Amino acid sequence: MSAEAIERYAESQGWQIKVETRGQIGTNDAVTPEDIKRADLIFVAADIDVDLDKFRGKPLYKTSTGAALKHTADEFRKAWQEAKPYETAGGETQQITKPESKKLHTGIYKDLMTGVSYMLPVVVAGGLLIAISFMFGFDAFKDPNIAGGLPKALMDIGGGAAFHLMIAVFAAYVAYSIADRPGLAVGLIGGMLATTGGAGILGGIVAGFLAGYTVKWLNKAIQLPASFASLKPILILPFLGTLIVGLLMVYLINPPVASIMESLKHWLTTLNSVNAVVLGLIIGAMMCVDMGGPVNKAAYTFSVGLLTSGVYTPMAAAMAAGMVPPIGMAIATWLARKKFEQNEHDAGNAAFVLGLCFISEGALPFVAADPIRVIISAILGGATAGALSMVFGITLQAPHGGLFVIPFVSQPLLYLGVIAIGSIVTGVIYAIIRPKAMATI
Repeated sequence: MSAEAIERYAESQGWQIKVETRGQIGTNDAVTPEDIKRADLIFVAADIDVDLDKFRGKPLYKTSTGAALKHTADEFRKAWQEAKPYETAGGETQQITKPESKKLHTGIYKDLMTGVSYMLPVVVAGGLLIAISFMFGFDAFKDPNIAGGLPKALMDIGGGAAFHLMIAVFAAYVAYSIADRPGLAVGLIGGMLATTGGAGILGGIVAGFLAGYTVKWLNKAIQLPASFASLKPILILPFLGTLIVGLLMVYLINPPVASIMESLKHWLTTLNSVNAVVLGLIIGAMMCVDMGGPVNKAAYTFSVGLLTSGVYTPMAAAMAAGMVPPIGMAIATWLARKKFEQNEHDAGNAAFVLGLCFISEGALPFVAADPIRVIISAILGGATAGALSMVFGITLQAPHGGLFVIPFVSQPLLYLGVIAIGSIVTGVIYAIIRPKAMATI
């Protein structure tokens, strides 16, 4: 959606522009060296760390996806004024960003989102394979004779490999976001120690930040002659970082965090109906506060992290609630047709499709135009969906996919009903409170 906003603005200005989204990297639509050579400005809208080496020497400006979507003209104005040549030093990427006081989505949030972004493909692949394994029977993976051992093989790949790596990958890229490449190995090993030590996602978060800041401190503290400087990123920093972080994880961090995770797991698996409603309301509301922003990602990361601990109800609640805002906005445009312009009806139809795919950001055009009323409507519908999902004890082991993974939930038809009820609540409320005259999207 940020890419579309950038393209529309560039077209309105008569600029020639080439937009590359993260999914286009390596495809025929990707930015080529020839495109970069001709470019007068490199405009980067990203909430995570991305490799910018190919833009070395070109004027570069970096902002968040949200700012690029909601304040496109202002961000381009700043870009032309503040862009600086992108350079690398010592083989490590140096991010060119706006002045510190104007940074968006930086610090802890950026580091966490980098970890989540790189972890997500591992989790999705593993979760879908586990879900397919269950299609042969809930316990089919325990019998190697069923279907030629295919359910067991799927479970070994999804649960034994992918889910076992998930927290390590997350911690590795949190550390990478903080300390660049030298932090990657330290974070990976720290995250694996969190997994094997039973510290789960909480331990993984600690390991990622501990690894990143430890390596960053070591990099500044250790000064070597130029002839030995190349040893730092490949030998000294990984070795000392792993030694320090590993010992801290084994002796200091894993034991108490593992106890916390075990207590949390016990509480979640023994929830009574009242507590289930409360947890579902909280997860559902958080998923709808900022449609893909830090609050949404906090609830999502919490739910995904519990998958490795064998707790699957929060994931179902999170996905149900995350589908509500865009579907609800579509319903509102259908119910109150006279209150919306044609371009808003088009945005509603697009939001419906995005919602079915569990892309909460589909509601962002409506948030940008009418933030308070849209967010209130979304929270009420999302909280309803989250609470109902938890009360019915619906479980989901696939962390993404929307409509495509609903056959893998424990109660598919009931789950569809939960999503429909939450979306209708949001759609009806917004259709009622939406004023007739509004700025178009």
